[in-house]
Amino acid sequence: MAQDAGWGGGPQGAPYGGPSYGGPPNWGGWGGGWTPPKPGVIPLGPLRLGDILNGAFATVGRHGKQLYGVGAAAYGGALAVVVAAIAIAYSATAGHLDRLVSLSSDEDARTEDWVPVLVAFCVVALVCLIVGVLSTALMYAAVPSVLQEAVLGRPTTFSAVWRRAWARVPAVIGTVFLTGLIAMVPIVLVWAAVITLIVGLADSGGGGGSVALIVIGVLGALATGPLAIWLWVKFSLAPSAAVFENQGPIASMRRSSALVRGDWWRIFGITLLAGAMAAVASYVIQLPFTFLGMFSGMLGSANLSDDPNAASVVVAMSGYLLAVLVGQLVSQLIVATFPPLVTGLLYVDRRIRTEDLGPVLAEAAAVPPQYAG
Repeated sequence: MAQDAGWGGGPQGAPYGGPSYGGPPNWGGWGGGWTPPKPGVIPLGPLRLGDILNGAFATVGRHGKQLYGVGAAAYGGALAVVVAAIAIAYSATAGHLDRLVSLSSDEDARTEDWVPVLVAFCVVALVCLIVGVLSTALMYAAVPSVLQEAVLGRPTTFSAVWRRAWARVPAVIGTVFLTGLIAMVPIVLVWAAVITLIVGLADSGGGGGSVALIVIGVLGALATGPLAIWLWVKFSLAPSAAVFENQGPIASMRRSSALVRGDWWRIFGITLLAGAMAAVASYVIQLPFTFLGMFSGMLGSANLSDDPNAASVVVAMSGYLLAVLVGQLVSQLIVATFPPLVTGLLYVDRRIRTEDLGPVLAEAAAVPPQYAG
């Protein structure tokens, strides 16, 4: 595997093993008349923005079956689990739901009706959260697994990517969870303080100051937003480190912090651009599915009676829901693939620039250095 050919890390973030042959004297730049070899989707030298974007698109072109195969399995499986959970919850609470829907404006919902519906809703929400985290983490692990081979110009298979990605899912979940937690701490602390003060004022009868405290909370959250963004970028390479280097969550976050140091703005800008490109593509993909769903929903709602029950409403809107779900699934494959590809290539670029990884990868790919002239 590629992780055995130059991807592994040294102790405490030290440079990762130089090449066994004499490398070019100035690998860290484009000078000296030297052309970096390109065995795979990127040249094995410092990457420009165009190199990173072209490398991401080339990886999709060469290994799209593996990437989208894993994505379809992950998100398709997650969607199936969610649909099954919704169906089970509905069948268990159909009677309670019908009574709640049929209540008039002057009737109060009975406890024995709304409590089971609320519990079912919470269970479905929890299932959605769990399968969403698992499927997203699987894609975050699959992308670097593919890049390990794509950078070296080697083929790979769906089963190899799946095994490698699944083995690294716990570490990736840890990095994503800890990164989100650390990034949100400043904002959460501000709002926790504000809510505590609001509750204290309400208990003491000083409700007039609550509005001012809410404004302060909003301003405080906005003020701590840049800090949260800085922390998010600082640890943005952690999932890639977790897969490329077989690191645990904490070690991966340390590696990300070390690699991002000195290049924060560039990584932030390229990551933001990749996210914007994926968001636009996702929106464009979802549009036809949304229109198809609206048309199907209008046809279904035309056959509803004047006093429909919950089951007939669900059946009438099933076409709309199905179209929206399929559109979301297809667009999610784009959103879940392209930004991690860019982030993975940024990880490779930072190691090439700071740890002289390029010659090691060139040797691993059996491509000797090419000197001009």
